[in-house]
Amino acid sequence: MDRGQSFLLLLIASVALLTLFIVLPFVQYVIAAVIFAYVLFPFHEALADRLGERVAERSALTRRAAEMASAIAIILGSLVAVILPLAYISYVFIRDLTALAAGRSGVEVATLEARIVDLTGQEVDIGAWLVTTGNALLGTLFGGLGGVLNAAFRASLGIALALFLVYYTLMDGPAFVSWLRSTMPLPEGVIDDLFAKVDATTRGVVIGHIYVALLQALIAGVGLRAAGVPNVVFWTFVMAVLALLPLIGAFLVWGPAAAYLIVIDEITAGVLLAIYGVAVVSTVDNYVRPLLIDQRAHINPAIILLGVFGGIYSLGFVGLFVGPIVIGVLAATLETFRVDYDAI
Repeated sequence: MDRGQSFLLLLIASVALLTLFIVLPFVQYVIAAVIFAYVLFPFHEALADRLGERVAERSALTRRAAEMASAIAIILGSLVAVILPLAYISYVFIRDLTALAAGRSGVEVATLEARIVDLTGQEVDIGAWLVTTGNALLGTLFGGLGGVLNAAFRASLGIALALFLVYYTLMDGPAFVSWLRSTMPLPEGVIDDLFAKVDATTRGVVIGHIYVALLQALIAGVGLRAAGVPNVVFWTFVMAVLALLPLIGAFLVWGPAAAYLIVIDEITAGVLLAIYGVAVVSTVDNYVRPLLIDQRAHINPAIILLGVFGGIYSLGFVGLFVGPIVIGVLAATLETFRVDYDAI
C-alpha cells in the first residue's frame, strides 16, 4: 500500500467517524426509515408501474415523475395509516407510564392486596412494585421522567427526518443497492447469496415475527378493553414485546389480567377474558405465525427476543423493530461467510 492509498484510507476513516458523530443522535430514525422503506418498496414499485402504464398511454409524465408521485402517495398513505396512529399510541403509552410511575396505575391496589392477604396470609405491597416498575421503564425508555419532553422533541424531529429519508430511499434505493453491489469486493455468487439471505431474514423478522406480535397484541388489547382492564394501551405495548415469545408471550399479560378481574369480584369479565385469550389470542400465535414466517429465514425466537430487548434498551421504542432485524442480518451474514467461503 503506497502513501496515497494510506492517506485516502485515513481520510475515509476520519470522515466516517465525523459522519457517525453527526448522525448518531438520529441513527435510530435513519435505520427505521430504511427498514420502513424496505417494507413499503414493493407497494411503491407496483404503484409506480401502474402509473407508468398510464404515462405510456397519455405521455404526460416521465417515469421519474411517476415514481415521485408513487413515493409521495405511499408516504401520505403510511402517514395516515401508520405514523399518526403510532404517534397517538406512543402519547397514550407515555401518559399511562408516567401515571404508573407516579402511583396512579388505575388498578384497585387496596382491594387486590386485601384479597391476597385473605387467600395467602401474606402482605404484598403491589402499589410500591407498580411504581418501581413504572420508574424502571421510564428510565430505560426515556432516561427518566425528565427525559420524556426531550424524547418527544427528538421524536418529532426524528419522524420528520425519517419521512424525508423514506422518500429518498424509495426513489433511489435500487440505485444505492446497485452501487453497493458494485463496490463490495466479493464474488458475484457470494453477493447474490448474501443479499438473498439478508432479504429472507429481514422479511422473516418484519412479517413473520413483528407483524404477528403486533397483531396478537392488538387482538389481546381489544379483549382487555372489553373486559374493563385499566391502562389498555400500556399493557398492549407490553404484550407487543412479550408476544415475540412463541406460545406464552401475550399470556403473561392477559392471563394475570383475567386473574386480577376474578380476584376483584369481576368474575364474569375475568372468565370471558380467559376464554377469549385461549380461543382467539392464542390462535394468532398457533396458526398465523407459521403462515407468515418465511421458512427460509430460519430465525430462532431467542434471537428475536434478544434483539427486541436489546433494541428497546439501546434505541427506545424504535428498537422494538430495529434490534431483531440487525441481529438477524448479522446471522445471515455469518451464515453466508460459513457457506460460501468454505466452498471458495
